[in-house]
Amino acid sequence: MRAWLYLIAAGVAGAVVTTPALAVFFLFGGSFDDALFAALTTLMLVAGLAVVTMRDIIRCGLAMIVCFLALAGIYVVVGAPLVAAAQVLVYVGAISVLVLFAIMLTQSKAGPSRLVFQTQRAPAAIAALVLAVVVGLAAISTDWGELGQRVRLGTEVVARVLFDEYVLAFEVVGVLLLAAVVGGVFLAKREEGPR
Repeated sequence: MRAWLYLIAAGVAGAVVTTPALAVFFLFGGSFDDALFAALTTLMLVAGLAVVTMRDIIRCGLAMIVCFLALAGIYVVVGAPLVAAAQVLVYVGAISVLVLFAIMLTQSKAGPSRLVFQTQRAPAAIAALVLAVVVGLAAISTDWGELGQRVRLGTEVVARVLFDEYVLAFEVVGVLLLAAVVGGVFLAKREEGPR
């Protein structure tokens, strides 16, 4: 019975994500990139809502990873593959895994009945509406024709700087994150003995 529920939930989630893409592609005459952008945007928004509404903190962390992956896909669609790679490496590969390790190593995995962020719904809704209006106004006033060329030029400059001058810094940060995870596991699993 439970497997059928998961299958139905997966079908509903797939329909929610693909409906805007199909609408953009067939009803509004958009290209495949536009439809993919709409699908990834919907996936990111649904995953973000799942992060803040679910009670099981492990599932919230997994939904956060899906949100980060959808954002990386959006970066690829708009022509910034280096930023997408950095998104996957830094946020999905390092920070999300570190957050999930920290969650799993704590004693309580389920949140209380009323989490702190769930008690601040009204101010959060007002802030979200203000932010949506600001983003909408910025999107309307942007000249999207020139943006693609600037993104490509900016990506090439960032890639040259990161992989020529700061390669050692990336390696040091990777070793530091690995040491933090190993140290956290060691401290969490250390048995209490007589002093």
